[in-house]
Amino acid sequence: MACRGDISSRSPYNGVSRTQVGPIPVGGRAGRGRTMDYNTVADDFFLNLDLQTTLALPDSRETILQFCEAVQREFQGMTSFYQRDSGEYVLEGDRDSGTYSWMELQSHRLSAGYFNPPDLAVGRALHVWLLERVVYFLGIGGLDVESIDVLFGFNLDYRGNRSDIIAQALLEGGPLSALLDEHPAKTIEFEPTIVMSLTEDCYTQGRLSVESRCSSYQVRTGNYDSEPISVYFTVRRYPSPGEVLNLQESFNSQCETAEDLLTRIVIPQVIVPVAAAIAAAQ
Repeated sequence: MACRGDISSRSPYNGVSRTQVGPIPVGGRAGRGRTMDYNTVADDFFLNLDLQTTLALPDSRETILQFCEAVQREFQGMTSFYQRDSGEYVLEGDRDSGTYSWMELQSHRLSAGYFNPPDLAVGRALHVWLLERVVYFLGIGGLDVESIDVLFGFNLDYRGNRSDIIAQALLEGGPLSALLDEHPAKTIEFEPTIVMSLTEDCYTQGRLSVESRCSSYQVRTGNYDSEPISVYFTVRRYPSPGEVLNLQESFNSQCETAEDLLTRIVIPQVIVPVAAAIAAAQ
């Protein structure tokens, strides 16, 4: 069977740095025993939801305000409400606090996230609450779902050649590492991405991407900005033929899949080496 589409490139980075990298527990399967504390893995951790719909969402003033007011009553820190010039409605907390939640409504998309949640359960609670209620406020049901994404994001602070840090961490000892030894070669851009099918029918997919936000100007001048290295791991679910998605069940299943792969592979094989390369460079 041919795979249906793939996970498009998106940049879900939000917010500012907060913590220092601490001890990183690895091994075991997520959901069995004690849940990993993602706040100890990187400088920042965030959990995002992206719900893509087939039909356009309601855009009347009354509908938008009723929904956003209901969200604000439940999550009282989300007090900033505005509309961008491009038309999206945004409800969010105080970004300067270092930990906040946000929600955005576009014509065919509901997005939300929790930046540096106190723990994973608190981060998931926002998305579960939204998925339980969108059918009543916005008329979004399983029949209308084009896809649903669950994204786990990690920021690691480093002021320097971030592309070189990623290359050192992930290419060391591999066949391409010889390129790094060439003089006077310097890594300008290295942002690996892989998209994989997580089921035989390709209707559940995973996407791992690492972003450096580095440029040739920065490498040439040595004038590096304070943007972080970001590691994103997304699990996307498409409805299979003849299926009407249950939003809450799909979200929980996608979270479990993501946590398992993060614990066994992404954190020990990607995030830990990048954090170690940063520590060595400093």
